[in-house]
Amino acid sequence: MNYIEIAFWVLLFIVFYAYLGYGILLFILIKIKRIVCRKKKEINEDYEPEVTLFVAAYNEKDYVDAKIKNSFDMEYPKEKIKQVWVTDGSDDGTPDILRKYKDQGVEVYHEDARGGKIGAMNRGVKFVKTPIIIFSDGNTMLGKESVQRIVNMFKDPKVGCVSGEKRIYSKDSDSAVGSEGIYWKYESTLKKWDAELYSVVGAAGELFAVRTDLFQDVEKDTLLDDFIVSLRIAMQGYTIQYDPEAYAIESASANVKEELKRKIRIAAGGIQSIVRLSSLLNPFKYGTLSFQYISHRVLRWTLAPVALPLILIANILLAMNAGFDNFTNIYTLLFYAQVLFYGASLLGWYFENKKIKIKLLFIPYYFFVMNYAVFLGFGRYLKGQQSVNWERAKRGS
Repeated sequence: MNYIEIAFWVLLFIVFYAYLGYGILLFILIKIKRIVCRKKKEINEDYEPEVTLFVAAYNEKDYVDAKIKNSFDMEYPKEKIKQVWVTDGSDDGTPDILRKYKDQGVEVYHEDARGGKIGAMNRGVKFVKTPIIIFSDGNTMLGKESVQRIVNMFKDPKVGCVSGEKRIYSKDSDSAVGSEGIYWKYESTLKKWDAELYSVVGAAGELFAVRTDLFQDVEKDTLLDDFIVSLRIAMQGYTIQYDPEAYAIESASANVKEELKRKIRIAAGGIQSIVRLSSLLNPFKYGTLSFQYISHRVLRWTLAPVALPLILIANILLAMNAGFDNFTNIYTLLFYAQVLFYGASLLGWYFENKKIKIKLLFIPYYFFVMNYAVFLGFGRYLKGQQSVNWERAKRGS
C-alpha cells in the first residue's frame, strides 16, 4: 500500500496547496518582503490623464441608461473621461438608446454581425485616443472612486494593467449563490497579496484597465479575453496591480445552475489560456510571475480537480486496508471526513433545489460545483463546443 499512500498524500497536498496552502505561503512571503523591502517606489504624483471607459455590449438595453449615468457620476475630471461603446450584434435597440447620449461625448460603434466580446474589443480599441482604457461590462455598476483609484495605480510606470474588484450583490445572501460572494472575498484577499508580492495573475473582466499602447489584439476565438490580455501585458515585463476599492458590482447568479454555466465557460477558457500562455509555465524565464500563475491559476484548472476523485479512491483503498471501523487510523478518519463533505455537498444540492436555506451546506456544495465545472469545461474545450459568444447567466433580483 506504500505507493497508494504516497499518491494519496501527494494528491491531498496539491488540493490543499491550490486552495489554501498558496494563500498561507503568500501571507508569509509578503510579511518577509515588508521587512526586507522598505524603500518606497518613485511615482509621478501629477499623473491624471484622459481615460476611456470602454464597454463591449450585446443586448444590454435594460442596463444602458443606468450604466451611462453611473459613468457620468465618476469622481474624476469630467472632461478627461471619454466613453466608447461597441454594440456589435445587438438587435434589442441598445445602439439606439446609446446614441441619445452622443451630444454628451458617448461614442457608439455598431456592426450587425456578432463577433463576441473579444471581437468587439479588438475592433473598438482602435477608436481609443487616450493613454488608458478602462474596460467594464454593460450590466455592472462602478464605485464612484473607481476611475481615480485605477489611475492612481498607473502613476507607477512599471504597472501595465490594473484589476478592479468584482463584488457580488444579492438580497438572498443565505442562498447557495451567496457562496459566490464568499469565494470572491477570499479571492480578493489573494489578489491583494499577489499584487504586493509582485503581480496579480489575471484581471477581472467586470473592471480592468490597461495602458492603451500595450493592448494586443487577441485571437478571435478567445474565451477569457480579460485573462489573456492582462497576462500578455505582464509577460512584457509590466505588473498587474489590484485595488479592491475600484470595484464593479453585480447581482449574484440566480441559482447554482446558472453559476455552473458561467464556470464551465471559465474552465474551458482556463484550459485554452494555459495552452496559449504555455511559455508562462517557465519560471526560469518569468520568475515570480510563473510561480504565482501556476500556484493560483494553473493548479485550480488542471491538477486539483483531477486529484479530488483520485484522493477518494485512494482513501477508500487505504481505509479498507485499515478497517472501516478502526477509528484510531488516520485513513479511516479521513475517509469518513470525505464522506461527510460529499454528503454535505449532496444535501446542499437537494436543499438548493427545494429553496431551503441551510448556509452551512452551501460552501461544500459551491466548492464541488467549481471543480465539477472544470471537468465539463475541459470536455467542451476538447470538443471545441464552447462558443466565443457569452451565454449570459441569469442574475438574482
